[in-house]
Formats: sequence, structure tokens, C-alpha cells
Amino acid sequence: MKKSVIIALGGNALSPKQEAGTINQQFAHTRDSLNALMDFISLDYNICLTHGNGPQVGNELYRMQLTHNLIPSLPLGVCVAETQGSIGYMIQQSLQNLLKQKSIDREVVTLITQTIVDIDDPSINNPKKFIGQVYKENEAKALAEKFGWKIKEQNKNEWRQVVSSPLPKFIEHGRSIETLVNNGIIVIASGGGGIPTYWNKNNQLEGLDAVIDKDLSAGLLGRVIKAKELWIITDVDFACLNFGEKTEKKLKKISFLEAKKYYEEGHFQAGSMGPKFQAALYFLKHHGEKVIITSIDGVKKAINGEYGTIISNN
Repeated sequence: MKKSVIIALGGNALSPKQEAGTINQQFAHTRDSLNALMDFISLDYNICLTHGNGPQVGNELYRMQLTHNLIPSLPLGVCVAETQGSIGYMIQQSLQNLLKQKSIDREVVTLITQTIVDIDDPSINNPKKFIGQVYKENEAKALAEKFGWKIKEQNKNEWRQVVSSPLPKFIEHGRSIETLVNNGIIVIASGGGGIPTYWNKNNQLEGLDAVIDKDLSAGLLGRVIKAKELWIITDVDFACLNFGEKTEKKLKKISFLEAKKYYEEGHFQAGSMGPKFQAALYFLKHHGEKVIITSIDGVKKAINGEYGTIISNN
């Protein structure tokens, strides 16, 4: 069998923070990102793509805030589903066009994916995941009262809504995804970490107003499809120790045990690099051979083993 890879694209790769995030801008960034990923296709990998959706789902919530007097609002889980579809469409169409341009005969499909969580996950009653727009304190408190939000101060006088981010326990449709990937079809799945769902008392699936970390879901999905490599594409070229300090040290080629040691010592922030290392350790513990953390511009050199943070079981 060909080697399978799961590639996790950050949401900011498609909609950078400094831009308005128009659909034309997002399509342009999608095309740029996929150009960088063509090497995986050239090397004939079996491929599963997943992606973040932070900026996009934040915009969906903002639209509802602006229009709630005219149009009924949607729950957060449905917003995650909507962004799975819209981002999947952008990636799928852009990749189809690129493959056609290069006369490569491979199909691309998007699966709207539910991710099962534990309803007793402690994070559900202790939300910490920042989402949506930034507000001044008085405005944030007024909105929280109006919409029933929970809010926290992220930076000095910068307040945002917080939601729960439970751990992913099970990826729905995993066998379907694995079958498609193993047959050479490029699959876009589990976008935004997947739609958070749980089994209720009647043993039926029910949605949950939460977001799931897309890197943790990517690690789990990688296990499900028995991928050998997990690529986490982010906005930095390397993971670092002492990030942003004078003693900053780039991590290049490290072992599973070294990565585990650094993670347990608390070198990586919970809201940024921490979940990426948590996902890497999980993936390498279950079937995975190698995890690469790098930027979209670093992919080509990283494929040749010359760039990025490479964590392996060897």
C-alpha cells in the first residue's frame, strides 16, 4: 500500500489575521497553500486534508450578532458545519483545478464530519477557548448578558467570548474516510476539528456548542486511517523552546521521548503549540512514524527532511 499522510492546515493559513478575510482573499490563500502541497501528490501519497476554521467561524458568529433581530441565530455546532462545507468547497475546487492543470487524474471529496466527545468532559463546564471578535470590557459584558455568552479577558482590556473545547474521542465516518484515502481519493475531513457531538441519554447523536482543537482531531483521524505521517501546517517554520525569548532554540529533528519531555516540562503554550505537541505524541503512539510541524513555505524543504520540526519514533 502507498504511504498515507494527514495534513492539518491552520485556519489562519486561509484567512490571515491582518486581512479582512473576503472570499476572494481566502480563495487566493487556499490556492497558494495547495501549490505548496503538490509535492505530496507528486510523490504519490494517499492524502487526507483537514483544516482549522477559527477566523471563519468567528465571522459567522459576528454575522449573527449583527443580524439576530432579523434572522434567527444558529448554534455554534451548526456554524462549525457550515464552515466545514464552505472551506471544504474552497479547498476541493482549488485542488481540482490544480490537478486538472497538471493532468493528474485524482478525485477530491469533502466529508462533513462529526466528532464525538464525552459529555462529562470537564472543559464543558469550564470554557476557556477564545472565539469571535475582540471587545472592550463594557461592550463585552453587555453582549454576554444579551446573548448568554461566557467571556474572559484575553489581553489587557481585550475581552472575547469563551466556549468549551472538549477532547475528541471518536471520529464519525472513519471507515469511509480510510476507504476513500486508501483508494487514492484526496479526502478533506474533520474540518475545524469536526462538529462537536455526543451520545445523549436516548443513545442518539446530539450537537454541542463547543469547538474541538483541529490538531488533536487530526492526530486522532491519523490513527483512524492508519496514516504514517502527520503534517501540522502553522504560521511558524519551527517549534521552539523558550519562544520569543533571547534563549529561543529551534527544534529540528527530535525523538518521541524528547518531544514528550519538552511537552511535560511545559515549554509549549496551551493555546498555540501545546495542542500540536499533544497531537503529535498521540499520533506517534498509535501507528504514526513521523510528525512535521512547519509553515506552508517550509513544506517543500521539510519533505526532503531539511526543514521544520521533525518528530519521529526512530
